[in-house]
Amino acid sequence: MKKFKPVTPSERFHLGSDFAELTTDKPEKSLLAPLKKSGGRNSKGRMTMRYRGGGHKRRYRIIDFKRDRFHSPAEVLTIEYDPNRSARIALVQYPDSEKRYIIAPAGLKVGQKIESGKGVSPEVGNALYLDEIPLGTVIHNIELQPGKGAELARSAGSYAQLSAREGKYAIVKLPSGETRLILKTCLATIGSVSNADHQLKVLGKAGRKRWLGRRPRTRGVAMNPVDHPMGGGEGRQSGGHPRSRTGLYAKGKKTRNPNKASNRFIISKRKK
Repeated sequence: MKKFKPVTPSERFHLGSDFAELTTDKPEKSLLAPLKKSGGRNSKGRMTMRYRGGGHKRRYRIIDFKRDRFHSPAEVLTIEYDPNRSARIALVQYPDSEKRYIIAPAGLKVGQKIESGKGVSPEVGNALYLDEIPLGTVIHNIELQPGKGAELARSAGSYAQLSAREGKYAIVKLPSGETRLILKTCLATIGSVSNADHQLKVLGKAGRKRWLGRRPRTRGVAMNPVDHPMGGGEGRQSGGHPRSRTGLYAKGKKTRNPNKASNRFIISKRKK
């Protein structure tokens, strides 16, 4: 992390990354796609997500979450910044010169060779089936359905741990603290996700939040009764329990469907 000299009031508290691990600032053109902003509106033009809009223009980096080129060692060419996610990404090249982006695990170096498939050694950056990964190993980029691509533990610094195997399932402890069953035929990558210091970042000013596409958030108690259940009152008077705009309680109320299909795969729930 990098602390800045307080030449302005906002820089006094600004704490950001020094980007020392990056090896280039130019992305691979063939793996870029356009990214259109929605401003929180759906296909009908109605706002479904509040406090979104603006922000710097971005291009999407096409990430390989499937790691489906088995037994073909790829060389790491660069470690790059991705504006669309908190983790760093790595550009890898296969023997036939095909290039792909992957989520960069912590400790991955330029020039290193990575592989995926059955019988691959459980080293950082390699993708294996949960059936073959040694128990107790730290993993990330975990599939929930075989062949669908990684869905769990993909953000900066996150990782899961393979605890046990039982029948056709593996028992995995997820970053949230939840322990659940995942099919042994699902792929996972060895190691934890890069850029673990992301959680220490301090933006320092409201303008930096605007660059990320986030608009100012209005408190419910500052609204009128017609706009929010917690609105209204004389002066700073505001009553009632904390709740959302639609009346859903914000503290303590369980919102998970008791009949949700995936409940049977959860061994212990996430920590409160």
